[in-house]
Amino acid sequence: MELYGYPLNAKFNQPRPPPPKVLPATSTMAASYKNRIPYHPESFSMPWMPNSYYKAAALNPTLAPLTENFPGLPPTKIVPFISERPNSVFTQHTLDDWHRSNMTNYKESETARHNAERLRADLTRIIKDVYQQTKRTQGESTKNLGERVNDTEYWKSELCIELDAMIRETNSLADMQKRLERALADTEGPFQVAHKCLLNREKRMGIDLVNDDVEKQLITEIKIIRSCRERLQQCLDTVNSQLMCNKEARQELEKDLADKQMGHHIDSKCYQLKNTSRGIHYFKGVERIDATVSVPETWARFTDNNIFRSQSTRATSAKLRASTESLLMGTADEMWRQFSKVNDAFASRITETANAKSKIQTHLAKTRQEIFQIETKIQVIQKTIKDKEVQLKVAQTRLDERTRRPNVELCRDAAQIRLVQEVNEINETLRNLHQCLRASEDMLQMLVSSKGVLEHDLVVKNNSLFIDQERCMGMRKSYPSTVQILGYV
Repeated sequence: MELYGYPLNAKFNQPRPPPPKVLPATSTMAASYKNRIPYHPESFSMPWMPNSYYKAAALNPTLAPLTENFPGLPPTKIVPFISERPNSVFTQHTLDDWHRSNMTNYKESETARHNAERLRADLTRIIKDVYQQTKRTQGESTKNLGERVNDTEYWKSELCIELDAMIRETNSLADMQKRLERALADTEGPFQVAHKCLLNREKRMGIDLVNDDVEKQLITEIKIIRSCRERLQQCLDTVNSQLMCNKEARQELEKDLADKQMGHHIDSKCYQLKNTSRGIHYFKGVERIDATVSVPETWARFTDNNIFRSQSTRATSAKLRASTESLLMGTADEMWRQFSKVNDAFASRITETANAKSKIQTHLAKTRQEIFQIETKIQVIQKTIKDKEVQLKVAQTRLDERTRRPNVELCRDAAQIRLVQEVNEINETLRNLHQCLRASEDMLQMLVSSKGVLEHDLVVKNNSLFIDQERCMGMRKSYPSTVQILGYV
């Protein structure tokens, strides 16, 4: 049905929904555009026109009663439907259609406005999001470049430190190469002294024949002296090969450092570029070119491996140089340090043994005193038992005599009750005294045994003190210092 006053070329994107049966709430604007399909101008072949305009043109009015479309209105306010009208009167629409058309137009207008507002808000948000995303992406790229520059600077500094250390170590090893052929016989004296100390300490007795710290330090001293003498024979042959290893490691560090300097220069230039910088151009397709040969893990591992190899080589060189230095000025240092440790261990052991001897003497004196006191206490207990036995005889005699009372005189009076209680108490006391006597006699035997152990241990401690303090330390006081032997003091 074509309506009068509307264009005839209306086109629709979606079929028109059925008209609402309830008037929409004008105060709730958000509910007016729910479940509406957005307008797509590309679906039309004609210039853009408001969607509501064409939809209004497609209105197909119905002649349903007004009460069905507006159920909320009371019957008194509904315009009566005129089923009969004069033949001369002709109307194209009913009043119900007129009201429904107005409501539909209001709703379509409100929906269009809200869709437009939502579209504007979405466009504003999209523009803001695009700006923030672009800014954030560029900031992250700049941050990553800055981190890359910092990482490169860190590895550059590590390489420089390691390269300087390698150069110093190579020079020191080259100097040490010239100082290898020196005396070896001066280590024989300290070796003999340490060996004799071990033999003397084997004469200790009993529990004192222990593997203490002194013996461990003496064994360590012998091992150190032997190690120094063996390293002297091998040192000269290994120095030349170690120098070649040092030079190879140095060349690897120098090459890696040169590459790091070039990469640091390029990354610093990229980090400083901005949107307003000069020299920025389009390079179409450059993002599809992948000229990389490593990832951050392998890049860091490569330099770390170079530094680690250099450190290992330098550590080996330092150990070799230290073994040589231990002979030149270091057989003295190393052997003297161990000699001091042995002397300290001897002093500590002597002090410990002397303290143990003093404590043994103290405990021995206390044990002897306790033996005397326990013997005295045993005599007191024995006398007390004898006294209690006499009291028990008296009480039992009284009870026995009272059993001879005639007839009714055999009364269980207070005297009878107290005599029975007295006998029981004396018997309990005697049992306790006998237990104390047995415990005291057992304790006396333990004290006598402990006294014998302490006396034997005192003899052992005296022997150990004589060996450590007189024999061993007597020799070590005349120990020739390797520092003096090699002429460093």
